[in-house]
Amino acid sequence: MMSANRLRLLACSALGALALAATAQETGKGAGFRDTAAYQAPLAQRAPLMTAVRAGERIVAAGDFGTILVSDDGGRSWRQAATPTRATLTALHFIDARHGWAAGHGGVLLETRDGGTQWTRLASLGADVVPFALHFEDERRGLAVGAFGYAAMTEDGGRNWNPVRISAGEYADQHLYAIFSGPDKRRWITAEGGGLYRAEGDAFVPVPLPYKGSIWGGMTLSDGAVLVWGMRGNLLRSEDGGRSWRSVASGTQQALTAGVQRTGGEVVLAGLGGAVVRSQDAGRSFGAQTRPERQSHTALVEAGGALLSFTLAGLGGDIK
Repeated sequence: MMSANRLRLLACSALGALALAATAQETGKGAGFRDTAAYQAPLAQRAPLMTAVRAGERIVAAGDFGTILVSDDGGRSWRQAATPTRATLTALHFIDARHGWAAGHGGVLLETRDGGTQWTRLASLGADVVPFALHFEDERRGLAVGAFGYAAMTEDGGRNWNPVRISAGEYADQHLYAIFSGPDKRRWITAEGGGLYRAEGDAFVPVPLPYKGSIWGGMTLSDGAVLVWGMRGNLLRSEDGGRSWRSVASGTQQALTAGVQRTGGEVVLAGLGGAVVRSQDAGRSFGAQTRPERQSHTALVEAGGALLSFTLAGLGGDIK
């Protein structure tokens, strides 16, 4: 039987934006607990959604109670996929239009080979694992990171995982929130406490930042610059691969939790409390707005001319 402390493992959003007490359905799961397939819910589109990605032209979103939603028409309509779990799903990654993975609370790991319509279980990442991000280089090599310093790599498409050390010493148990890469394929990992790590071969080296709050996410822009964001609207931009950083005023005090660079070059970030900030100059300056619905955003996906938001209240619609 797992200890009471472990049974109360913190549940966090995909980007680590919120640290919440474990939800009722996940509290009290002992050794005899048996996970079952997700409900086919009439209001699945209002389930808290933790992450969303593109799978070719399809959009795939995942969240609470094992919910996975897919759209083939740019977000105008959605249907719920069949998933073999009711765990909260916090991470998604696709390497092409058909092959992808999802991970969630209790170390749940799923795989799809049809673009997200059907999902099958792979071996668990570990009963106490809360993953926040997945990143696969190809159909075999992948990386997972999560709460309390969890990090593991697979060389066989997720069938087996080997632990890897990202941070050490007093930072060994810091939460690892997001993985991103750019055209150069170099991977970066963001973390709490001003943590940022850059891949050097198969190892990750710490990248000093002038800000020491949690870094929820980041992206490599089309011009090669690196942008990272986090608590209280903090934004940092580097034009030299992370050797030096410049603070960029975001115009908001809300935590920033999601971002995308649109096809035309516009950079859009979103966060808690309806915060949305936009840049027309590759992240050198931003203008801020607060959405009237004040939803807390967890992901942004561009779909044609639309910019779709995903929130803790479900589908957030087109925020353009």
